[in-house]
Amino acid sequence: MRCTERPEGVEVTFDPKAYLPDDLLDRIRERAPIHDRENTFPERDLEELRDAGYLRILVPAERGGAGLGLEQAAVLQQRLATAAPATALAINMHLVWTGVAKVFSDRGVPGMEFVQDGAARGEVFAFGISEGGNDLVLFGSDTAAVPQGDGYAFTGTKIFTSLAPVWTRLGLHGLDTTSPDAPKLVFAFIDRTDAVTTSDDWDTLGMRATQSRTTRLDGAVAASEHVVRRIDPGPSPDPIIFGIFSVFELLLASVYTGIARRALDLAVETVQKRTSKKTGLTYSQDPDIRWRIADMSLAYDALPPQIAALARDVDEQADNGARWFTLLSGTKHRAVVMAKHVVDEAILTAGGGSYFSSNELSRLYRDVLAGMFHPSDPESAHSTAASALLGPLEN
Repeated sequence: MRCTERPEGVEVTFDPKAYLPDDLLDRIRERAPIHDRENTFPERDLEELRDAGYLRILVPAERGGAGLGLEQAAVLQQRLATAAPATALAINMHLVWTGVAKVFSDRGVPGMEFVQDGAARGEVFAFGISEGGNDLVLFGSDTAAVPQGDGYAFTGTKIFTSLAPVWTRLGLHGLDTTSPDAPKLVFAFIDRTDAVTTSDDWDTLGMRATQSRTTRLDGAVAASEHVVRRIDPGPSPDPIIFGIFSVFELLLASVYTGIARRALDLAVETVQKRTSKKTGLTYSQDPDIRWRIADMSLAYDALPPQIAALARDVDEQADNGARWFTLLSGTKHRAVVMAKHVVDEAILTAGGGSYFSSNELSRLYRDVLAGMFHPSDPESAHSTAASALLGPLEN
């Protein structure tokens, strides 16, 4: 696969294999079933990806990165997910923050240069936004953000903290209810200190290698230079909201689209090898099997161009106005629905052997289920689309 990047209107060739070589991908793929079976974090994957410069792909060249755009990062995350979905999903959370920093710098908004510099040095940034029972997500928080000197101390519980064993900085939000201009949502970054406790509670159906453990904060301090934003709770046009939402949704869509690509490839490979006792022909010659394969392809083919187009809009600062949130949540929703459908069909196409836990399709079947739990969930995506078309619900 090749695509283009467009810095300042100049079209140049972008080769994903330059950032994710086949041999690196093969090693990551080989380790994926081990981490899934043993419920362990892929430390070696992270080490090799860091050495390859992958953690800084979205960092500008002048700050020590590769200078890629979100469009290219989305292609790379699809490629990584074909080898190890959980590794790709974990790395996603780091790339979200470097992507938000890029959204800021592209638009001339200061304050997140330390994220770019940290990523260039090899730091690992984790995503500490999700909270149990908080369906406001970005628009509210149950975590207390208390002013402390020039910074903030955060107390609360974050869930689904991917990269839990290895992160060096945690990007998070909390609610300041004590300042004169309160309430304010505070977005900031903390270091790993004794005020942060990571629970060893990640034992899930799928995506096991992400190690997205619960994180408890007890006065964890963010220095003033690492407080990125103080904004009013609720929907906001602030770049922190747009940056997180756009990068998060598109990179999530990329991971699940990558899972679908791998499932399709495995299904094609399997039916070309299996032979029917009834006809003496490979299953690739069976009309019903061919229909399933075609159906999978037709579903999959729609997503990579959608992701690329929206990611390019983010890179080029296109003005999609109020449509942004519908477009972004819709793309993520379609990607996970499509991926689950493709994996379901791949399982049926490949036959009973795929039901064994040692079969890669069995792992993909479990991994793909996680997509429905990430924001925007199906209810939120549909609500956003309905409000855009019909207006808000009447009181």
